[in-house]
Amino acid sequence: MSAPIPAPILPPGGLLVGLGADIVDIARIRGVHERQGVRFLRRVFTDEELDYCLAIKHPHKHLAARFAAKEAVSKAFGTGIGAELGWRSVSVYHGARHEPLVRLDAAGGALLRRAGATRLLLTLSHTDTVALAVAALVREAPCEGP
Repeated sequence: MSAPIPAPILPPGGLLVGLGADIVDIARIRGVHERQGVRFLRRVFTDEELDYCLAIKHPHKHLAARFAAKEAVSKAFGTGIGAELGWRSVSVYHGARHEPLVRLDAAGGALLRRAGATRLLLTLSHTDTVALAVAALVREAPCEGP
């Protein structure tokens, strides 16, 4: 059996402790929404996400990106969506520069601490047909001041 591969060092000295990615067909999200309506939306997305996505001209692209983000985060934790991390445990919102950020509920916060991570990084992208998300759990190195 080979030796474990050490976690890569990320600038400025942080460690990658989890990585997840997911790609979602936008038509699939649109189809489930058309069949199940608000029941689907309320089961999967937080109010914060719905307020943002449903105010946009083509909401299904943004809903699909958030669906992919939830899956990517669950993969980074190694749990999948289920007993330890629910759909609404992960909420995607935008920072000051419109960058995607993640808000975790208590269960998600507990998983973050248990993983030894201090931060969750997320990137999203979409075309007219697919949405993609990549999530990384990072343990940041303590800052060494002067």
